[in-house]
Amino acid sequence: MKKLINAVDTVLAESLDGFAAAHADIVTLGTDRLFVRRKTLKPGKVALLSGGGSGHEPLHAGFVGHGMLDAACPGQVFTSPTPDQMAAAVAAIDQGKGTLFIVKNYEGDVMNFEMAADMTETPVKLVVVDDDVAVEKSTYSIGRRGVAGTMIVERIVGAAAEQGAALDEAQALGKDVNARTRSMGVALTSCTVPAAGKPTFQLAEDEMEMGVGIHGEPGRRRVKLESADAIAAEMMGAILDDLAPKSGSEAILLVNGFGGTPSMELYLMCNAANKILAGRGVKPIRTLVGSYVTSLEMAGCSLTVSLVDDKLAKLWDSPVHTAALRWGM
Repeated sequence: MKKLINAVDTVLAESLDGFAAAHADIVTLGTDRLFVRRKTLKPGKVALLSGGGSGHEPLHAGFVGHGMLDAACPGQVFTSPTPDQMAAAVAAIDQGKGTLFIVKNYEGDVMNFEMAADMTETPVKLVVVDDDVAVEKSTYSIGRRGVAGTMIVERIVGAAAEQGAALDEAQALGKDVNARTRSMGVALTSCTVPAAGKPTFQLAEDEMEMGVGIHGEPGRRRVKLESADAIAAEMMGAILDDLAPKSGSEAILLVNGFGGTPSMELYLMCNAANKILAGRGVKPIRTLVGSYVTSLEMAGCSLTVSLVDDKLAKLWDSPVHTAALRWGM
């Protein structure tokens, strides 16, 4: 295992210290690094909290700031944060209007966020994101997994909260965006969790894992490596068959790298996805290409399509200022 680390036990703490130092104008660390908090909270605003295992950076801490999250709770690598982290974060960010939890659909995450909701004295509601069309069930989740579409939910709901949406309204919006959003990923290599010291799974040089999860969970099938167009066709086919968009629909397209994929290849996949969308009569009015929900150093990518109307597009376009997303400020 070759990684830029000092010791396995200090990876997360030292990474969080570096993140907070690099973005001190946007975020601050909570006591004992239990959470990353927006530096300047907005009085009278519904608070948004998310979190999950580390190793998916910039998700979630990279999306803390104006127009997105008020705080994020980082767990150990690929491990859910604990309820006490979430409860401490709620106490730090609550502005009297309640807190919305945005949670990826993994059993540990959902259980711990629900426990945290029971521990808090202020109103708390949940939105569970389950955008992955690759598999219906896995050992890591109850039903569909929450993957890169989580970022789209955080962005649009974060924009609405910034504009004064109430807690019930923010929750309803989050559920609506989740219902409009579908993702699927493919892995060309595994990743290595520092504590394990060896790859999570093995792929031959001519193999890929179609439908892989963000922790390296098995996908739909392991197959021989194909062309980018063929890979995109299978992924987009599964996404669009599930969404069943009407011809003329508009969408946000997210081409997300898993941490070890060059931008050249991500833009190539974007081109392939655009051709497929055009063939199905879907217009991507906004496109985001980059590594936003990673799996450590895994090579591969995911494609996400989120159907939008004028209201959702305007929320997406509204000002955002975080470590990983910035526009309109």
